[in-house]
Amino acid sequence: MLKDESVYRIREVDSQDEEIAEALDELHRATFLDSAPVPSFDEGYWWLAFRGSVPVAFAGLVQSTHAPNAGYLCRVGVIGRDWGRSLQLRLLRAAAWRARRNGWHSIVSDTTDNIVSANNFIRAGYRLYRPKLPWGWPNTLYWRKSI
Repeated sequence: MLKDESVYRIREVDSQDEEIAEALDELHRATFLDSAPVPSFDEGYWWLAFRGSVPVAFAGLVQSTHAPNAGYLCRVGVIGRDWGRSLQLRLLRAAAWRARRNGWHSIVSDTTDNIVSANNFIRAGYRLYRPKLPWGWPNTLYWRKSI
């Protein structure tokens, strides 16, 4: 079992590349199953986390349509066998770096019935907030981080 998180490598990827788009699609299906629609990988910024040469986690950030001058963290998924390696937290940090570089003032996101992800958002400095126009389910939690 891997114990050293340094064996994982995270990099921003070109989602227009066919192999990358396929890896993102496979990871989405493996991590979200049927609980969320597969997003368009043609938009925004995408990251893959690799264990060796194998993609095991991913994240996506697009410009928010819910908050002004903000990014929307549209997906973060980690394959089950690689949970507990701080990959989600590291992907959240990569997205925050990109959002700052884009000149956005904040990042927003949401979780529904996912305590582990909610705790990772808290660890990464996100705070709960109530958007003017909620976009999720009645039990969705909304997150925002100023950057």
